Amino acid sequence: MNIIDTHCDALFKLQLGKRGKVFDHIPDFHDAPELQTNFSRLQAGGVKVQFFAIFILPDVPTNEQWQHALEQVDLFYTEVLGKNPAMKHIKNVEEIRELQSGEIGAVLTLEGADCIGNDLTKLKTLYRLGVLSVGLTWNPANLCADGAGEPRGGGLTVLGKDVVQLNNEHQILTDVSHLSERAFWDVIETAAYPFASHSNARRLCNHPRNLTDEQITALIEKDGALHVVFNPPFINEGSTDAKIADLIRHIDHICMLGGEKHIGFGSDFDGIENFIDGLENAAQYPNLINELLKHYPEETVKGFAFKNFMNHLPE
Repeated sequence: MNIIDTHCDALFKLQLGKRGKVFDHIPDFHDAPELQTNFSRLQAGGVKVQFFAIFILPDVPTNEQWQHALEQVDLFYTEVLGKNPAMKHIKNVEEIRELQSGEIGAVLTLEGADCIGNDLTKLKTLYRLGVLSVGLTWNPANLCADGAGEPRGGGLTVLGKDVVQLNNEHQILTDVSHLSERAFWDVIETAAYPFASHSNARRLCNHPRNLTDEQITALIEKDGALHVVFNPPFINEGSTDAKIADLIRHIDHICMLGGEKHIGFGSDFDGIENFIDGLENAAQYPNLINELLKHYPEETVKGFAFKNFMNHLPE
């Protein structure tokens, strides 16, 4: 079964290797065991499209963030695409439909707009380099908005609204996964193409990275997609352990709210330190699919895996 995964942090790990941090080498994207989303694991797990986030740690000095972002884009081109001919760069979401057997689509995304500062030309540059989804923040605040970890809980700034409007004009997804609640509602009001790349249901796990029932319902009404995340602390409150059945509880809850046709997967592989039992890397996606098939019809599971996202592409 083909799968679309809308979030991983493999580029950040590749950059750690390039800079001699954590790793003393750049992990080989083809089969490095350090990468939960290496090519071999994506292939084994049936992942047809993988989204790759550009993510900059908040402690990187402001004047170095743009260079860090460009470095991750370069690693995407050289390590992910350049050394793996079966990885195909998706520069327009419609190109997903053109993927051939054996090919895996690779999509660039931006997780946190810190690296552009207040320069919208830099954002347009990222569009030209292939970024198809923009999350305005990671957890802290920046010039665009407050993130889920910012105590102030503010919404979008004027700059943030300009970014969303630019996303609309270029048919770019606006990712709500890391926003404060107020910023989420500002995006719902402003964005033509909102979606959550990796979030779960706060009703089941009271974590600021998860979405309330009201937020989930609003996203559904806006015809956006909601991709569940595999990070145990976002699945079971106060725990670093989770089973596949625990994740399915979140899927059940979102379905109960009317989201059956809007659910997808956003693993957060290579960005998390704890894992669902039996779902520790992309090669183990069949374990999730097989368990879902015990609860839902095959056509519904195909929706979760691939079709729901394809049915909510920017027009």
